[in-house]
Amino acid sequence: MINVKLALSALLAEIASWSSLWLLHNHSDAALLSYLTVHALASVLLALCLSPFLVSTADARQQRLPLVALMALLSYAVPVVGFVGSVVATVALHRRRGFATRKRFSSLPLPEFDPHQQVGGSRRQVGLQSFLANQAVPVPLRMRSLAALSHVSGRVASPMLRMALSDSSDDLRLLAYSMLDAQERQLSQSIHQELQALERARAVEGNEAGPRGLQAAWALSDLYWELIYQGSAQGDVRDHAIKQSLYYCDRVLDQRPDTALLLLRKGRLLHLLADGDGAQFYYQRALNLGLPAARVIPYQAELMFEQRQFAKVQELMRRLEDQQVLPRLRPCIQYWSAS
Repeated sequence: MINVKLALSALLAEIASWSSLWLLHNHSDAALLSYLTVHALASVLLALCLSPFLVSTADARQQRLPLVALMALLSYAVPVVGFVGSVVATVALHRRRGFATRKRFSSLPLPEFDPHQQVGGSRRQVGLQSFLANQAVPVPLRMRSLAALSHVSGRVASPMLRMALSDSSDDLRLLAYSMLDAQERQLSQSIHQELQALERARAVEGNEAGPRGLQAAWALSDLYWELIYQGSAQGDVRDHAIKQSLYYCDRVLDQRPDTALLLLRKGRLLHLLADGDGAQFYYQRALNLGLPAARVIPYQAELMFEQRQFAKVQELMRRLEDQQVLPRLRPCIQYWSAS
């Protein structure tokens, strides 16, 4: 933006310098010195007035002082023509540099949504965790975003709720704690109901190997696994949930040894207990029984990676190249397939 005051000052100074030319008829050294001084002042003011037009790019900012000095020297050395030429050259240079700079980031595309994170007809934006962690965002807005997590699966919501427990806002911490407590209470209530159903099945069927007992045991394995999967169980409670889920999973597998879903479950539980050989055995059994490769191989590859058997990881991931997998797993497959 042009500085109007500097522009008027430069113009008036240049007019004043030429108005003193009538003194030259008297062949006065003082008149010549006066003209040169005022003309020099007008040249400097003009250069300073036009300098903002020279800094439209980062490279031009580094050259600002030499360009201003060159423009002032040109205006001073070539009266009238240099004055007008500096204005024309500066405007032309600004137009040439300015268009591309202004349009480079004129608009930015909105971030895409992850289609496999669709929940209940609404989509969760990937940046919600960063939004909740941003202390500059007003607390009411962050609280509304936190409340919206009640419509999101516990696997996604639980880490963000636990992050909010350390927030500086008391209201946000209380809301996060109440939501986490509600999740855990709901799962605990479901576990209690299934334990009662298992007791009733034992009373009716004589043991827990009957249809009702197996159904209750399967549900209990699912519920304890959900505690682990959602991150609701931490520390010793998590270890207890793993063992309980494994216990009820074994009760069902004793009667139905070829249940692929429970074999995969047992493999994952043994994986969490750092039993790599047992986990690999049950992963392979689940795969042999017809469970889709896209559901089993990522866990096998994770196990091989932990054991630092990278050649086997590469071999396993290449088997998924032609499989239908979640979008977030595709970059991992491409990485290992290209290496």
